[in-house]
Amino acid sequence: MTYGCQIVTTPLKTVDNCGDIASLMGDIGRRARAAAQNVAIASARRKNTALAAMAAALRHAVPDILAANSEDLAEARSSGATPAFIDRLQLDARRVEAMAQGVEVVRGLADPVGTVIDSWTRPNGLRIERVRVPLGVIGVIYESRPNVTADAGALALKAGNAVILRGGSESFRSSRAIHRALAAGLAEAGLSEDAISLVPTRDRAAVGEMLRGLGGTLDVLVPRGGKGLVARVQAEARVPVFAHLDGNCHVYVDGAAKLDMAKTILLNAKMRRTGVCGAAETLLVDRACANTHLAPLTTMLLDAGCEVRGDPDVRKTDARVKAAGEADWSTEYLDAIIAARVVDGVEGAIDHIETHGSHHTDAIITEDQVAAETFLSRVDSAIVLHNASTQFADGGEFGFGAEIGIATGRLHARGPVGVEQLTTFKYRIHGSGQIRP
Repeated sequence: MTYGCQIVTTPLKTVDNCGDIASLMGDIGRRARAAAQNVAIASARRKNTALAAMAAALRHAVPDILAANSEDLAEARSSGATPAFIDRLQLDARRVEAMAQGVEVVRGLADPVGTVIDSWTRPNGLRIERVRVPLGVIGVIYESRPNVTADAGALALKAGNAVILRGGSESFRSSRAIHRALAAGLAEAGLSEDAISLVPTRDRAAVGEMLRGLGGTLDVLVPRGGKGLVARVQAEARVPVFAHLDGNCHVYVDGAAKLDMAKTILLNAKMRRTGVCGAAETLLVDRACANTHLAPLTTMLLDAGCEVRGDPDVRKTDARVKAAGEADWSTEYLDAIIAARVVDGVEGAIDHIETHGSHHTDAIITEDQVAAETFLSRVDSAIVLHNASTQFADGGEFGFGAEIGIATGRLHARGPVGVEQLTTFKYRIHGSGQIRP
């Protein structure tokens, strides 16, 4: 759907004039609500047809998407964006193909809508079923990563929802180009283009309207971005929120860890992509193996171009290590920086994570099964790993095809938010004339 916004493009800036933001957003909400009612009853076959068409449209639109992305990148670089920020924003043919493949994986998932989760018969003969149903209209507010446009659109559609996407200002052009491909796929399958709406303005007032619930048309919000964005959404939203908090992820190297495995996992967890939420931000090393493991791990990170901020024990291993301040233990760097300290065994690691962690993703490296089970059972994070990189914190790696975010709360959804997490349930009761005495 095209809205009445005047878009004026200059070489490095897009200026949008949408007039009355409240009216604009109210119209988007009403259209999404109408579309949600139709998508909720759409057959799995029709939704899958749309998803297949969306994947094909993304591949066809590669030149347009990359051209739009190059403009976003130019603007970001001119404003002094960090290399990690640029990495989150940047698209290439491989990343667009990954988006298309993600849509196809979502297409191949079982349709959750209408699934009978449980059923039972009461003594009075009533048969009760708990059945999956769509959430309704989902609002997604995200920053920098334009691929979220495709991921969120595909997942919401598969789960029978309509979605309103508000991408970051920095990825405005890229998200618009991706959205055009998604809309083409919807149209080809005969579904309303309003099922996947993209807010057509960079005016921040649009976010405020979404937080207020768009006149009752919005059922749930999913924020995906920095701590500031998520904190604002949690504080101001008048609708339920799937919180995606910062990923202050830890790698704990236990005294029974194999050094070679620890080096391989840690390097991947920190440096594979420093700007993703599953990147390790803190290294914890058991005092029991500090003499043999700490220096090799620290030197490896430094030689790979990672800044290390350490406690006194870590600073002794290499002159290049900087002193860690108290704030470092709770910081999500999203950059080639890591905090490191020595702890007293698995208990010390658990205490540190509980004090400074964000309940996102944390890993233990050890050959001691008792230590591993202790860590996995007591670390209260959405994702805990044993002998594996924290960068597996990703819906695609879980087999979900994609994700809208990693939920770190405890209600309804936790961990990667995929198709099942974008549904709720209702009860269907079958009787034969029963009345309550």
